[in-house]
Amino acid sequence: MKTRSLLALAAGCTLVLGCAGLKDAFTAHVDDVATAGGQKLSVTRLGTLIGQAPAQIPATRDVASIVAEYWVDYQLLGAAAADGDSLTNQKEIDEATRSYTTSMLLRHMQAHIDSSLSPTPPSEQTYDSGLNDVYAARHILFRFPLAATAAQKDSVRRRAAAVLPQVNASNFAAMAKKYSGDGSAAQGGNLGVFARGSMVPEFGDAVAALKPGQISPLVASEYGYHIIQRLTYADAKPEYDTRFTQLAAGAGERAYLAKLDSESNIQVKDGAAKVARVAVLDPSGRRNDKSVLASFNGGSLTVARFLMWMQQFPPNQRIPEQMQAAPDSILNNFIRNLATNEVLLQRADSMGLKLSPDELQGIYRSFQQAVAMSWNSLGVDPAMLADSAKTKSERERLAAARVDALIDGMMTGKVQPVPIPTPLKVLLEDKYAWKINDAGLDRAAELAKKVRASADSAAAVSMPKSEVPIPGYTPPAGTTSTSGKPGTAKPGTAKR
Repeated sequence: MKTRSLLALAAGCTLVLGCAGLKDAFTAHVDDVATAGGQKLSVTRLGTLIGQAPAQIPATRDVASIVAEYWVDYQLLGAAAADGDSLTNQKEIDEATRSYTTSMLLRHMQAHIDSSLSPTPPSEQTYDSGLNDVYAARHILFRFPLAATAAQKDSVRRRAAAVLPQVNASNFAAMAKKYSGDGSAAQGGNLGVFARGSMVPEFGDAVAALKPGQISPLVASEYGYHIIQRLTYADAKPEYDTRFTQLAAGAGERAYLAKLDSESNIQVKDGAAKVARVAVLDPSGRRNDKSVLASFNGGSLTVARFLMWMQQFPPNQRIPEQMQAAPDSILNNFIRNLATNEVLLQRADSMGLKLSPDELQGIYRSFQQAVAMSWNSLGVDPAMLADSAKTKSERERLAAARVDALIDGMMTGKVQPVPIPTPLKVLLEDKYAWKINDAGLDRAAELAKKVRASADSAAAVSMPKSEVPIPGYTPPAGTTSTSGKPGTAKPGTAKR
């Protein structure tokens, strides 16, 4: 479990001078950034590694935090291997893979909901009536010029009005190819099947007012003037049947969820958005936080459960970063949706829905494969360690040394980081002692900047004088030119 730094106390201070003094007192003697598996990552080592890293790796606190997290997880994996821990305890795996099992249960619940719904099947009657606002049409668009004036718009209208009497059901496609000003022209103006709400209101309303096969008068929209024909069911049947079935199922699901929401009485707590923003920046430290973000009849969504759901989002979506900039209204709706997931799980449990034995075994197999691959990639597989080290202490030293060597390689760009699957990371961090010091990260970042600056300065000193012209450069008075005469440097040249 992660031990929170005493620096957290300083965050709550209101007197700036008092807080600064408190922070100084706590950071003055912090020599380690992190500890894990009986090993220590010192401020000096991490700061130097980052400072001497290639220029594309910035010497910042964020980078220090990322490297420290890698180091912790790698050292915990090495410690488990050295200790002979096979990481096969099913209870521990169940807890670590909770986000996966809940996602699978939700899919079972989704299937149950879908099977319980009895949507109206597509037919000519549903098409003609516009049930669920599903339509099919084609059009001829007389497009407005960009930033059109009133006179230009009137000119477009007069042109469309002149073509309209010539259009009929038999020549509509040919007229669309000849006159339409959008991408549908090549298809005879065919827009396929669509939901009414997916079109601009003027267009959607006009289509809904037509009978199948009927052609509209001129319809004005922000794009120009349209001549619209609503297709018949026979013309649209294959695509309509598929789309109608999809939309009907969606409408049924929305009705089910609306009823569920009403019955469950989900209430998002005041300040929940702010709490969630903070929590996602420290998921390991807040993993067991029972603070309530939202309540509902018979349960609640806690910070811990919120973070569990967050594990399902791929890292490349950068949800935590997006949350920092999102308004409270968006986050509150996000929290409400996750609370709805909790209500659905509650319903699934009351109905006796569970994962099958085969599904559970598949999870255990996948977890063990992840462990084996991670051990092998780090070079700390128990068999590898046993070949070179006989005692536990020897294996621990060997594993730690290999992890350190991998970190060195990462920071010089010689090797790629080994990604640790989230469930494995959760299990390790819950099972073994570890700690990352906030103050240690600050000091490591400060040292990294000094090391980087010193290296840059040394490189600048060793760089030969440049005669590369710099446009517009005039050396300050008193400087020495390449001819050696003060203040008479050649125009457009500079000394480095």
